[in-house]
Amino acid sequence: MSRLDGKVALISGAARGIGGETAQLMAKAGAKIVIGDVLDERGRQTVAAINGGGGQAEYVHLDVTKEADWNAAVNLAVSKFGKLDILVNNAGVFIGKGIEDISMAEWQRLIDVNMTGVFLGTRLCAPALREAAKNSEHGSAIVNLASVAGIVGSQLDPLYSMTKGGVTLFTKSCALEFGRKGDRIRVNSIHPGIIQTDMGEQTFVSRAQRTGTNDTTAVKQTVLSTVPWGRLGVPTDIAKGIVFLASDDAGYMNGAGLIVDGGMTAA
Repeated sequence: MSRLDGKVALISGAARGIGGETAQLMAKAGAKIVIGDVLDERGRQTVAAINGGGGQAEYVHLDVTKEADWNAAVNLAVSKFGKLDILVNNAGVFIGKGIEDISMAEWQRLIDVNMTGVFLGTRLCAPALREAAKNSEHGSAIVNLASVAGIVGSQLDPLYSMTKGGVTLFTKSCALEFGRKGDRIRVNSIHPGIIQTDMGEQTFVSRAQRTGTNDTTAVKQTVLSTVPWGRLGVPTDIAKGIVFLASDDAGYMNGAGLIVDGGMTAA
């Protein structure tokens, strides 16, 4: 199930964390992978691990806010592997400051990566995805990394929530636009809860500071108490969902949001 044999995927922010785990799982599922990130050394290490395990992967420096970098990434996928079937807009940042505390420069950074990066990736990958879709029964696929913060409000992270809410509705709107045009590009989003990654640790630190303490252990316990499944998520939990959405098993899912949060938003 969820096989990706013969598929070519481009994943942004894939040097580590959720993106890195997704790259590993997609390669094991049979896809050829282009890993894009600004963490060049870490990205090349991830590529080496995939290739060392029998997969096929290439690395490209990808600042998702730059059109030239996106064009280079698409060109690498097509020139090296012949096409592009899957785009995973994974790259994102977390600032962790309130409405009155964040600087304009920090706010712009949040928008640039979390929203403009997704727009640019979608816009500049669309022609290659459209072309590949012509020869695929279930077309091509885009998976956008949103968040549970893009579904429900966040009292501690309202600005991050704003950007991820934008990704959530952009996903639905893209599905409608590509459908109207007959492009055969499915667009879905995935909504992680609190995941144990570098960004996840950032959220714990930020929440501890903004609640008047530096005790991240207490914050983790508080967050954990909101998860009915009884544990925090790990990158593999999300990567498995991304692989599913990118695969032909999700061939009739379009404009949907897959929530992977251990039940946090069920109440």
